[in-house]
Amino acid sequence: MLEMQDRMNQRVHPEWPAQNFEWYRAVWIECAELMDHQGYKWWKKQHADIEQVQMEVVDIWHFGMSALIRPGVAAAEIAQEMIDELDASPRPHAANVLLATEALAADALSRKSFSVVVFRDLLHAVDLDFTSLYRQYVGKNVLNFFRQDHGYKDGSYIKIWQGREDNVHLVEVLASLDPSAQDYADAVYRGLKARYPAV
Repeated sequence: MLEMQDRMNQRVHPEWPAQNFEWYRAVWIECAELMDHQGYKWWKKQHADIEQVQMEVVDIWHFGMSALIRPGVAAAEIAQEMIDELDASPRPHAANVLLATEALAADALSRKSFSVVVFRDLLHAVDLDFTSLYRQYVGKNVLNFFRQDHGYKDGSYIKIWQGREDNVHLVEVLASLDPSAQDYADAVYRGLKARYPAV
């Protein structure tokens, strides 16, 4: 996933590590979007949209990994650092989604960084594990490449298709595919492309 994220970041800006982007800022903004999908407004009727909550967790993971990637350090070494950090921390306990989200946002803001341990607590709170995160990450990574291929950077990409955001279409495409298939990423791209021209 780290290698995939690096390729995506290079697509957006070939010299992305030298830009010193504020990845932590994107993390806490995505946390706010997650809370909207989870529902926090006690003054109106709301229902948690767990699929979109989980998709926001995947978005957070994109930015979190980006914060941890360092020039000249192999993805395998960074991955091992992440594993070591997780192994050295107690396993998460049952957590409230909103509280776990706030904890991650607060940590990102206070340290201007990304904690894999605090993220794992959120992952656990939204009923995901790292295996299911991987499946969804591949899908969202493909969507991000799809967006770039269809004008996201220059503003010509259309994000709402047939009255629904592209993330909603992605969830439907992912549900129809076998994540263990050899051509899983390509199949996700084909599924998105089959829907996009009908805009």
